[in-house]
Amino acid sequence: MTVMTAEQIENFLDEVFPQRMGKIESVGEMTATMRLKIGHEHLRPGPRVSGPTMMGFADVALYVAILAQIGPEPMAVTSDLNCHFLRAASGDHDIIAHAKLIKLGRRLAVGEVQIFSVSDEVHPVVHVTASYALPKKA
Repeated sequence: MTVMTAEQIENFLDEVFPQRMGKIESVGEMTATMRLKIGHEHLRPGPRVSGPTMMGFADVALYVAILAQIGPEPMAVTSDLNCHFLRAASGDHDIIAHAKLIKLGRRLAVGEVQIFSVSDEVHPVVHVTASYALPKKA
């Protein structure tokens, strides 16, 4: 069961992380889906979506999946992120991130994110695994 809705998370992030990328489409049990509207600032030559854009977007998507489970926690922070670029993402289309938590413990969350171009939602363009350090509960 989630403890925060997509709207509640968006409002929380507006306060503590307004520079984040993307918009939440949905949150569920140990999952989150986000969309990033691609603009000029996200492109590298090609035009292709840049690697730093996709890594940052995946990081935010996993943070959203965590927030949906644990509630508003600004100090849940990335402790490890491993990214595999599988194919180029055209700069002509939005990208979608599907985040899934694999483990959610008291002090550590581990998850994975697959990013797709909306032009091909069958073949991922990026696969990310990451872990988050969770602060001690008071």
